[in-house]
Amino acid sequence: MHELSITQSLVEAVLDRTGERKVIAVNVQVGPLSGVLPDAMRFCFDVASAGTPLDGAQLMIDEPRGLARCRNCHDEFEPADLILLCPCGSADVEILSGRELMLMSVEVA
Repeated sequence: MHELSITQSLVEAVLDRTGERKVIAVNVQVGPLSGVLPDAMRFCFDVASAGTPLDGAQLMIDEPRGLARCRNCHDEFEPADLILLCPCGSADVEILSGRELMLMSVEVA
């Protein structure tokens, strides 16, 4: 479960910026092609933030859609999973969005 180490790094990054101030919310963006499961990240956030100024903070996850473009037929499509195949059958695709894994903002008291 790599979400735990990713979430621990997120908590550490927030603490580096906020110090001992109480954090109310952490806003992140997690794309469907990032390889990170938002539900697992939510669970891990409670564990990783326990006993810190982030304890009790809300983890708000924006889940933008993934988008790819086929280099053969030039159609844009939303990949159904991490196996990137165009509906035309081609595997020669370019990912346009969906790999996001970003800390967007932090709300402090």
